[in-house]
Amino acid sequence: MVLPVCDHYSGVEVRMRKSLQLQAEMTQEFGACVFDVTLDCEDGAPVGGEIEHAHLVKEIALNAASNARVAVRVHPVDHPSFLSDINLIAGPAHGKLRHVMIPKVESVADVEAAANALNQAGALNLPMHVLIESPAAVHRAFEIAAHPRVQSLSFGLMDFVSAHGGAIPSSGMGVQGQFTHPLVLRAKLEIASACHAHGKVPSHCVVTEFNDLEAIKLAATKASRELGYTRMWSIHPSQIRPVVEALAPSENEIEDAAKLIEAASMADWAPVSHGGQLHDRASYRFFWQVLERAYQTGRQLPESVQAYFGVTACAA
Repeated sequence: MVLPVCDHYSGVEVRMRKSLQLQAEMTQEFGACVFDVTLDCEDGAPVGGEIEHAHLVKEIALNAASNARVAVRVHPVDHPSFLSDINLIAGPAHGKLRHVMIPKVESVADVEAAANALNQAGALNLPMHVLIESPAAVHRAFEIAAHPRVQSLSFGLMDFVSAHGGAIPSSGMGVQGQFTHPLVLRAKLEIASACHAHGKVPSHCVVTEFNDLEAIKLAATKASRELGYTRMWSIHPSQIRPVVEALAPSENEIEDAAKLIEAASMADWAPVSHGGQLHDRASYRFFWQVLERAYQTGRQLPESVQAYFGVTACAA
């Protein structure tokens, strides 16, 4: 499954509208949509103003461009505003939404409850993304990822650390500690592994040092290269480009992948010797995925593989 490598969250009206405008501008620039815009009800709605915020999110989603990639994060399934979020937003706007993010999922039962609510609202085929934020949810990550309605799992770093009652120090939420503390690192690995076991997309958490673009790039690189994450959250527009750059293949990786796919195609996908190594369909799948990720992140594709993606030398 291929999704844009960045999932950008916004819950304030002016920022939600600007995020969709930025998405359109960057799609034009890159030749591909490199990030989703998720309109946030959970953290975006003021206490007591949940209904009004849901109506606002619905209006923004319904008026988004036809080719926009827009989603919504609703309240948790046990929150009083969950059903109103689903009925007011996902019901009338499901034709515009790419997915619904369900936070604080603890079990498959929560996934089923959300799926049933979506079905009753008429959003029968709308995919769900799930936010894993507790030790119990991590324990059940494989079961949750196996659910056919689930498209992606995200890791909720700050809630996960807080759920340990002080047993994990606050440094576990920082850009260094979240990659070194054993319990946090184990949770990230479990979520990524669960996703890959069931063909779903693992989405990495936010970086609390959101003004430090080097920290964001470092976290995105480590999440991608070391932990197997193929998508990452953004909570500020300035984070989007560092995430996209970090999760994109390098020029050398793209060039090597294109050469191998060209050689495989010329051999009718039979095994080939390339660069002193034997390759077959197993490695062809890997290098094809490199090219897919290159296309999804707006990289320049070599001419030999452009036809596979319907691009030309000037449009790539």
